[in-house]
Parts: sequence; structure tokens; C-alpha cells
Amino acid sequence: MAQNGNGDNGLDESTDHDHKLGQKGGGTQLKEEEVSVERMFQHLLVPSWRNQLTFRAFVVSFALSILFSFIVMKLNLTTGIIPSLNVSAGLLGFFFVKTWTKFLEKSGMLRQPFTRQENTVIQTCVVASSGIAFSGGFGSYLFGMSEEIAKQSTDTSDYKNPKLGWIIGFLFVVSFLGLFSVVPLRKIMVIDFKLTYPSGTATAHLINSFHTPRGAKLAKKQVKTLGKFFSFSFLWGFFQWFYTATDQCGFQAFPSLGLKAYDNKFFFDFSAIYVGVGMICPYIINISVLLGGIISWGIMWPLIKTKEGQWYETGLGESNLHGIQGYRVFIAIALILGDGLYNFVKVLTHTLWGLYHQIREKQRENVLPVADQDSPSNSRLSYDDHRRTQLFLKDQIPTWFAIGGYVAVAAISTATLPHIFHQLKWYYIIVIYLIAPTLAFCNAYGCGLTDWSLASTYGKLAIFTIGAWAGASHGGVLAGLAACGVMMNIVATASDLMQDFKTGYLTLASPRAMFVSQIIGTTMGCVVSPCVFWIFYKAFPDLGRSTSEYPAPYAIIYRNMAILGVQGFGSLPKNCLLLCYIFFGSAVLINLIKDFLGKKGRFVPLPMAMAIPFYIGPYFAIDMCVGSLILYVWERINKEKADAFAPAVASGLICGDGIWTLPASILALAGVKPPICMKFLSRATNQKVDTFLGN
Repeated sequence: MAQNGNGDNGLDESTDHDHKLGQKGGGTQLKEEEVSVERMFQHLLVPSWRNQLTFRAFVVSFALSILFSFIVMKLNLTTGIIPSLNVSAGLLGFFFVKTWTKFLEKSGMLRQPFTRQENTVIQTCVVASSGIAFSGGFGSYLFGMSEEIAKQSTDTSDYKNPKLGWIIGFLFVVSFLGLFSVVPLRKIMVIDFKLTYPSGTATAHLINSFHTPRGAKLAKKQVKTLGKFFSFSFLWGFFQWFYTATDQCGFQAFPSLGLKAYDNKFFFDFSAIYVGVGMICPYIINISVLLGGIISWGIMWPLIKTKEGQWYETGLGESNLHGIQGYRVFIAIALILGDGLYNFVKVLTHTLWGLYHQIREKQRENVLPVADQDSPSNSRLSYDDHRRTQLFLKDQIPTWFAIGGYVAVAAISTATLPHIFHQLKWYYIIVIYLIAPTLAFCNAYGCGLTDWSLASTYGKLAIFTIGAWAGASHGGVLAGLAACGVMMNIVATASDLMQDFKTGYLTLASPRAMFVSQIIGTTMGCVVSPCVFWIFYKAFPDLGRSTSEYPAPYAIIYRNMAILGVQGFGSLPKNCLLLCYIFFGSAVLINLIKDFLGKKGRFVPLPMAMAIPFYIGPYFAIDMCVGSLILYVWERINKEKADAFAPAVASGLICGDGIWTLPASILALAGVKPPICMKFLSRATNQKVDTFLGN
């Protein structure tokens, strides 16, 4: 999901992973053109757009959307690092429907064969649905409104606790606008400007390969591998649960690097999900996260603790924002904002420069791109391009329908949102909706050029602008967070839809089928994601606390961004603002060096990834680096096999551990606690051993 593949999918905005995936996808596209993919499929009839939308496709999509929503939600509420799950969605969708059709074929009941277009519909629906688990803000702006997070911030008066009813209503009125805003631009982006959309291209290549005889055979082996590691990961989570009867016990609290390191959150917590994430994420992301943990918890926080009584009052505790926690949170915010602002300016400049050249080139040809205009015939088009363009333009989505849909949903949303958030005035919403289509276009166009979705960066801009406009006396904190949600949903869904249009273009899936699938997937997500969050919210009473199994690190960060936008910097501890300036500047400088070095810049760490452990600690980075090490050794031994099966192994580890949270949550809701508490080498145990040996 351009959250992966879906844009905001890892590092809060999983841009760097998507960019890496995109580079792979771009390379395979050239290979695909050389062998003429469409000639391999020319003997097959392309089903009509209605026949691409099958009942079985949406049954499978619904089941997978629940699975993937649990995975994304768990990652949201633990670290915020969400890898691209597009490959897993395409692979599992292929497996389930292929199994379904084989069973029907043997029984003589098969009426419609499984096609790559139907596979694309499933992948689109699943990614759209699970994408709401990220853009819905359950680990960031939405949960940042709660009383639990407010208690941990400097402003405890302005909060709104989660309720299933208003969350579902909020998502329904904001999640569809982005889809309508870019529909008229689909032809311009995909055909006229020929934007790459690397993640969409890579996903299309994967789906096309599944439906060739050789690809189907490999896919079967990949799914078998995924199933094995899914079972292992699920059973490992079940086994670990038995030993976690109280806090700070079990395998996840094993001081594998020693007690002193454990106190500073350096330990391996035996989490299969983060080992899997480490195998999917590029090496530089995992190294950056570990480096950030070493700089913060290994060097900075121990040094700042020696200044207790000078830089901040003594006895404030670990979670007080006027003490050590203030440095952890606000320095992390400075790194995130520095990295986000740099990349926002960079991608926006790239977008405007690229758009200028595209329009200038069209003017020279005396053809300006128009949404509903047929493309001029071009004898230079390859067979594949000609076939794809012909079918892509066949099922048009009327521009009047898109504009009318946007206006209608915007009107309903403007009337509804002030009843959900009274701090968010109707005129704030109108201003957002007037500028949102432009920002959605910029995000979708930039994503097509670079594979970078900056949805959460646009959301942060809304936090500061609307929060400052509302002011402290008129609920600026909640107004800013709610505005963030509105903006983030619009620009995220816009880039996701355009990625899917590119995938559909390359697999001959109808744009109408893509649009309907995205609508149905978004509708599923607006119900499934809040229900999944509600399970976590009710099952884990300490959700959102820094000591919890689910600390939701971005919730406190987003809330404090809103407070900064409204109140300014007056409440920060001594020298914290200076350190924030230094780290903000460092993030910009690191990005400049990274871009200046060109290809060598891939070895430069990423500030966004470095910021994550500043608040929650580096324990998960060790798990991710273990995943990287496994992949590295595997590639050295057999690179071809690693390339083919590593995504399946990683997906299995992520899916198994992610889905284990469902029975774990149900057990917690039922009041069933694990039977054993296994405290490994705790200080109390060590003292008893020392006393015994001393005697």
C-alpha cells in the first residue's frame, strides 16, 4: 500500500520504502516491454468492467482487509513503521481465488475463470480498505485527541475520547473526497504525462507474472512458504503469550544485551512481526532506526539525565513533558518536521518543474491534455501501449460525475463535521476543501514521479495552520488534529487511487472497475478499521502509555505538534528549544548531503527513521536489524531464491504475528490472563541471587 506501496505506509509516511520498491518496479517495466506482455495474453478475452467485479473477489477482499487492518493497526500502535503490503495482498488474493476456482472447476460449477483483472480488483480493494487503518489516524491524530494522550501532554483540557459511532461517521464523510478529486485527471496522469508510479508498476508486473504458467507455479510455492511462516509466527505469538501474566515479563522483556542496556531499551524482544518488517524495509531504514536509538537512548538521554535539577526539576518522573520526556518528544518532532519540510519542498518543486515541462512539451505538439479527450493516434506506440491505451479509454468515468460527487460529499462533510468536532468551524472546512483538490493533484503527481506520498506532511501543515487560526481559546488543539485528519485522508486516497489506475492500465483492468473497487474497499475500511481499533482500545486499558505494549508513539507527537501550533514554545524544558533547532537543521542538512551525493546518498541515514526511537526506544530496531541480517546472509548464499521467497517469508511473519493480536485481544476482553509470569534476570531476582551467594 503506498502506505505503503501506499504512500504513507511506513515511517509514518513510508516514503523511502516505497521509493526503493519503485526503483525495482521501474526496472521490471522495461523488461516487461521487451517481451511484450500483452502478446502473451492476446488469446484471452478481457472481461467487461462489470465482470471484473465478482462476488468472490469482494468476499476474499473483505477477509483480507480484516487481516491487513489488524497488521497495520498493530504497527500503528507500536512503532508507526508500516512496510508495503501490496505484494502480500496480491499474493494472498491470487492464492484464495485460485483455490476457490480450482475447487469449483473440479466440481463442474466454475462459470468464470480467474483473471488478472479480477486479481487487480482484489489488490485494489484490500489496499484501499487497510489504508484507512493508517490514514484514519488511529495511531496518530485521532488517538491524539483522547484523554489518555492529553494527560501526557502539556494541555490536558481539550480532548475527545474515541467512540465507535463518531469515528465511523468521521471516516465516511472525509475518506471519499480524495477519490473524486483526481478521477478527471486519470488520463492526463497515466497516458498523456506517462507518469511512472513505480509501486503501481511493480504491483502490475507481479499480478501479470502470476497469471502466466511459470508465474503461477512460482506463486504457488511463494504462498506455501508464506503459509509456513504465517503458522510459525502465529504459534510463536501464542507460545509467548503464556509467559506474560504481568507487565515487564515474558520473552519480550528478556535483557538479551544485559540489564544496563535493557534499562535504556536495548534488547531483542523476539517479535516475529518486526523481524519480518526488517526483511521488507531497505537496509538503510533499519540502520537509520538503530542509529537514532544509539544517539538518543545510548548517548543523549543518559547525558541529559545528569542535568536533572539544572535543566529540569528533580523528581518529575519519566513521563512528564517538563522533564526528560519533553526532550524525547520534542526533539523527535524537530527531526520529523525537518525531514518532512525538506521533502515537501523537494517533491513539490520536482512536481511543478515536471508539470511545466510536460505542458510545454504538449504545447509544442499543439495538444494540451484534457481529461475526456481521446489521445491522438501515435504510430510509435508499441503493441502493449496501444492495447493498454485503447482499453484504458474504453470505460470512461464522466467528469461531471466526479465533480458532482466531490461537491456533494464536501457539502455533506461541511454540514456534518462541526457536529462531530465543534472546534472545527464550517469555514475552516470550506477553506480545506477549496485547496484540497490542488494538494491532492500535487501529491498524486509527485507520487507518480518519485513514488513519495507526502500525505502526513500535508496533514501536519493543516495542524499548524488551522490550529493557529482557531487559537487556544477556541479549541485550537482539537481543531488542528481534526483538520489534519481531513487533509490527510483526501491527499492519501488521491495518490492511492492514481497508483491503482496505473496498475489497472498495465493489467488491462477497467478504470471503472478500479474506481468501484476503491469505493467498496474504502467503505469496508471505514467500518473494519474503527472496529479493529476498538478491539485494541477496549482490550488494552494502558493503550497509549509509554510503558504499554502499545504506546502509540505518534499520538503524543501529533498532539504536541498541535499544542506547539497553538501555544508556541514557552512550555519546553531548558535548552530543549535549542536542541530542537539543532536537530531540525541537522535533518535538513542530512537530506541535502543525501541528494548531493547522488547514488552514494543511499548510504546516508534517514532522519525520519532516526526520529522514531527517540521517543519509544530502539528495542524494535534490533529486531528489524536481525531481519536485515537474515536477508543479507540469504542473499549471499542464494540471491535468486532470496529475491523470490524473502517477501513471502517476511509477509508470513508479519501476518501471523499481526493476526495473533485478534485472539489475544479477545482473551484480554474476556478477562483471561496468561498463566505464567517469567521475569528473566530482573533486578529483584539478581539481588536475591547475590544475597544467596554472599551468604
